[in-house]
Amino acid sequence: MMNKITLSIFAFLLFTTIANAQLLQGKQEFTRADTLRGMLSPERTCYDLNYYHLDVKIDIENKSISGSNEFNFTATKDFILLQFDLFNNLNVEKVVYNGQELPFKREFNAVFVTFPGTVKKGKKDKFKVFYSGNPVIARKPPWDGGFIFTRDTAGNPWVSVACQGFGASSWWPTKDHQSDEVDSVLISISVPKDLQEVSNGRLRSTVDQPDGYKQYNWFVSNPINNYNITFYIGKYAHWTDTYKGENGNLTLDYWSLATDSAQAKPHWDADVKPMLKSFEHWFGPYPFYKDGYKLVQAPHLGMEHQSAVAYGNEFKMGYLGRDLSHSGWGMKFDFITVHESGHEWFGNNITSKDIADMWIHESFTNYSEALFTESTQGKAAAAAYVVGIRENISNDIPIIGHYNVNNEGSGDMYYKGANMIHTIRQLIDNDEKFRNILRGLNKTFYHQTVTTAQIENYIAQQSGLKLNKVFDQYLRTIKIPVLSYHIKGNQLYYRWTNTINGFDMPVKVSLTDTGKYTIIKPATEWKSISINPSITEKIVKADPNFYIEVKKDE
Repeated sequence: MMNKITLSIFAFLLFTTIANAQLLQGKQEFTRADTLRGMLSPERTCYDLNYYHLDVKIDIENKSISGSNEFNFTATKDFILLQFDLFNNLNVEKVVYNGQELPFKREFNAVFVTFPGTVKKGKKDKFKVFYSGNPVIARKPPWDGGFIFTRDTAGNPWVSVACQGFGASSWWPTKDHQSDEVDSVLISISVPKDLQEVSNGRLRSTVDQPDGYKQYNWFVSNPINNYNITFYIGKYAHWTDTYKGENGNLTLDYWSLATDSAQAKPHWDADVKPMLKSFEHWFGPYPFYKDGYKLVQAPHLGMEHQSAVAYGNEFKMGYLGRDLSHSGWGMKFDFITVHESGHEWFGNNITSKDIADMWIHESFTNYSEALFTESTQGKAAAAAYVVGIRENISNDIPIIGHYNVNNEGSGDMYYKGANMIHTIRQLIDNDEKFRNILRGLNKTFYHQTVTTAQIENYIAQQSGLKLNKVFDQYLRTIKIPVLSYHIKGNQLYYRWTNTINGFDMPVKVSLTDTGKYTIIKPATEWKSISINPSITEKIVKADPNFYIEVKKDE
């Protein structure tokens, strides 16, 4: 999050932001390039992606790539012109359709292709883009996207890419918009034959090539958003295991650097199966049994690459050995293993159509850390973890970003978003119903792209609660609700301040010296309740599980 703030605050925010493997910006002015990237224009909606074959050779010495991507699609309407995306520092060599080259023009990072005749609605068709060049190299991966060229401790090449937010079109031709996930993809990556390459899905074959390269062919049989498509190149050790999950046997594949395998195996064994057990309990079956689960050591902190989760936490507990919750409970698990794997449900199974709604990915996944803590350490520990992460909330800009311009909202989508979900859990006041809502989200929106409205409406309908003001308050403003109160005689007067109009969220407060909580229903106008005359202001406290502030009215 590159905001103009003081150096000391910047250092703190940099630490808390990089923990989430995400490039977040508060940009408020937008350009034609932003619109081309973020808008669902007719040139994008005219075709629905069915299948990609990405075939790329990676030249490590020259830090370059070359290859092709075949687009298989179904026309959603009659069209002649369509748009795909590729960063303009990469060369489009040709676009081939039915054996002939098609004319195209480029505008910023968008490429517009003109077909020789009308492609009719409903037709299944394909074209292939050939390209080459030197991709952008990331400065601070993964929150600043691009390629990573580095070496392991033995001096072997170690190469990967992280491009969430930055864009998959930074390294391969694609429709770079989350709303249209390809149904399946064949990923063919050619690398020097003395190295190994790992990508999403399952390995179909390897093919030796005459120029000293080897091609690895990985097939993803489930829908996948394009920033998740990835590769890892290095000298790897590989071992397998099986998890007996809700949908049967789930294959587990582990890929660590050969130099780190002795340390990696016991470390990963400690978290992965308990994590899968917890998340299947709370969220439902792992969404990608066909493609399996892989954990791959990466030359960056981490990323939720579907079925090939990137890991770079140095085999430490917490976040690089530190507790982001400041509660002690964050040191009971490896943050990257748990957080990035949680995205298999929220982010990869359920994907936001527009990145302005990325809270759907990050708020639930951040809360998954607390749910894992609850599964392993108990409910009180989980509550302490959620309350602890509030220290990382900045309340700088709203969580929801600007639509149609490829704009994410505040990094508060992590910690504040998790606290919103925790607050809603208190309002539901039934943990089994809450769990069924989380499982229902993953079942109802299985392998789908969604909007904020769909998620909000589902939770409201299934909970039976009126939650529109709650969502508006926490997602669309930077205001934290303040429960203002004063005591006069045997009456406690209370109301909500620092809120949107009509905010009326119930809350639990302590009105006796026993510490028991009572539900009250404040509004933005004063209300009152009779209390014991012995009650003083010091006794009036809100349940800390609600993300609010309490202030005596002067």
